[in-house]
Amino acid sequence: MNVRPLHDRIIVQRIEEGEQKVGGIIIPDTAKEKPQQGKVIAAGAGKSKDDGKRVPLDVKAGDLILFGKYSGQEIKLDGEEYLIMREDEVLGVIENGGVPKKAKK
Repeated sequence: MNVRPLHDRIIVQRIEEGEQKVGGIIIPDTAKEKPQQGKVIAAGAGKSKDDGKRVPLDVKAGDLILFGKYSGQEIKLDGEEYLIMREDEVLGVIENGGVPKKAKK
């Protein structure tokens, strides 16, 4: 994929969650909610301020992020589905690749 997002936009690939079961009932694909986690595939150079300077983005390619249910625009590149969104639609970055730290006793 040779796409570079502009300004403060990022391209995100959704991370599919495991199969959803509610009370032992398997939910069909059409009724499942879309995942709200993703991996940043590409990031723009940053937002331009009024004086012409760029403010760099807090996220970079490879980061795992959380975003809102209706964030971004869905796009299709090379047969794969991605989201393109502004950095301010990102709710948080998942640290340590999503692996929980063990609690100290």
